[in-house]
Formats: sequence, C-alpha cells, structure tokens
Amino acid sequence: MYRYVCGSLVAVVAGFVLDMIFGDPSTPLHPICLIGNLIARLERGIRPRLHTKKMDVINKANSMNSTNRENCGNPHREFLGGMAMALLVIVISTGIPALLLFICYHIRFWLGITVEAVLCFFLFAVKSLRKESMNVKRALNTDGLEAGRKAVSRIVGRDTQALSAAGVVKAAVETVAENFSDGVFAPMLYMMIGGGVLGFAYKSINTMDSMVGYKNDSYLYFGRFAAKLDDVVNYIPSRLAALFLILSAPLAGLDGRNAWRIWRRDRRNHASPNSAQTESVAAGALHVQLAGDAYYFGKLYKKPTIGDDDRPVEPEDISRVDRLMVTASVLSLAMLSVCKALVLYLIASI
Repeated sequence: MYRYVCGSLVAVVAGFVLDMIFGDPSTPLHPICLIGNLIARLERGIRPRLHTKKMDVINKANSMNSTNRENCGNPHREFLGGMAMALLVIVISTGIPALLLFICYHIRFWLGITVEAVLCFFLFAVKSLRKESMNVKRALNTDGLEAGRKAVSRIVGRDTQALSAAGVVKAAVETVAENFSDGVFAPMLYMMIGGGVLGFAYKSINTMDSMVGYKNDSYLYFGRFAAKLDDVVNYIPSRLAALFLILSAPLAGLDGRNAWRIWRRDRRNHASPNSAQTESVAAGALHVQLAGDAYYFGKLYKKPTIGDDDRPVEPEDISRVDRLMVTASVLSLAMLSVCKALVLYLIASI
C-alpha cells in the first residue's frame, strides 16, 4: 500500500505537468464529459418515475411550461430521487477508475503510475482556464464587445447578452478566481490525499453541482443533495485555496496585503459558503470590485459586491488574475507535494 501511495504522488505531479503542457483535451471521450453524460442519462431515467402518479394532472395542464410540468412531483420524492442519482454517479465515477488502476498496478507498477498520471491530467484545468479567459481578453480587444460577450459565455453560467465591457471582464476574473478552487486546488488536494480515485469522486460531485445544483423551479429539490454535498467537499479546499492565492499575490506582482484584508472582510459575500473565498482574494489583489447583481436564465439575482471600487476593471485584469492563478497552482503543488512526501517519510521511519 505504501508503494502505491508513493506512486500516486508521482502521478499527481506528472498529471499537473501534462496539463500545463497540453491543457484539457476537447473530446467527447473526456472522463468529465462521460460523467456529465452519465448524470444526464440517470436524470432522464429517474425523474419521470418520480411523477408517475401525477401523469393525469400533467396531461390536463396543457398550459404549463415544460419546467413546471417536470416539477409536479412531491418535493420529498424529488430530493430522494436526486440523492439516489448522486450516489449512483459517485459510485460509478470512482469505481471504474479504481478498478482500472487496481488492474494496471498489479500488471506493472509503472503502468499503474502512467495510467494514474493520465487520469490526474484529466482532472486539472490550469491551462484551459487560462486559455479560455485569455480568449475573452483577446476577443474584447480585437473584435469588440459582442465577441467578448460570446467568449465569456463559454466559461460562465450567467446571462451575457447585456453585459458591458466591464461586466465581461468582471465575469472572466470571477470565473478564474472561483475555478482555481474548483478546477485546480480542490482536485489537487483530494488527489494528494487519495490519488486519482478520490480526485474522480470530487469531480463527480462538482460536475453534478454544475449540472443540477441550481436553485430554480427545475432543480430546487432534485439537485439539492448534490449542491449541499458540493458545499461540504469544497468547504476546506476553498479556504485553503484562498490562502494560497494570498501567499501567491506578491509573487505575481499583486497586492497580497489588500488581498488578505478584502478576504477577511468579504469572504462571506455570496449565497454559496465557498464561492466568495477566492473571489474576494482576487478582488483585493487587483484593487477592483467584483460580483454584484447578475442575470441567470433571464432572472435578476441580487448579490452583494466583493472588494472595493478603487479603480475601473480593464481587460489587463484578466492577464493579472491568470498570473495569480498559475502562480498559486505551482505553489500549491510544491507545498502539498512536500507535505505528502514528509508524511510518507515519517510513515516509513516508524
């Protein structure tokens, strides 16, 4: 077992390096895409069965839209159905990588490390996050506001049709800051603890939250278990990610002291217990104001602001937050690797 734990450390580092070199491959066979397809299939299979007793009501309600028809079921049944789907997704998404690694490690130790490194590679999003955010900056600077809105719509969940140039930049900066936790640090932390298998467990939960964890008519009850589970598994990683961003701010040429101040003040300025943790650091490091009201699916959501409006945001802030994100990613990998290596050394010495 000790040998395999050492192998997983090598695999995580190798996976990170592969991501920095190649970025996230765009293919329908990407494991996260496959997890997303699994979630969609299970939802389509489970949800209709939650409403079989109300089909007569549904058939009569011709004037109701599809979203409301979908939610004629009992909230308790919706919640239990969502919980069943979430547990199935987690078991399948972790069971397949676990079986694959078990076989590979027992064939050849280095084969196991190689396969686990590839699996870890799929779980990181450093280069793709930087690439997509820089596409927003490039579109704004080169092709104008409409192109910027279209580019940022690829990486945010909010409505982008009416965003100003400043709103486009803010959306990109917020996404990079928030996804440093979800797409880089949290997977890294879980992989350091439990290798690629635990990393896939985390990503399955995170993917479910992004697909069904909405507080709207369609998913208020069905997606609640997945959303709350995502809050739980991100609670500690999001706070550690914020601290690594603060430590990295001076290394990235940004204001670490103000990042600490704004984080202390505004880290709870979000409906989610985790999202404002890293966003507040970015706002402080850049001396800009983020968040505020936003439209999702045509509905306005009132949200508090994060940070001080010391200066207007500008497209160059996207480059700055990318530099902060990459610096924090490398620092996190170095420090977590050293910590795990020390733990392994102490275990071997006993």
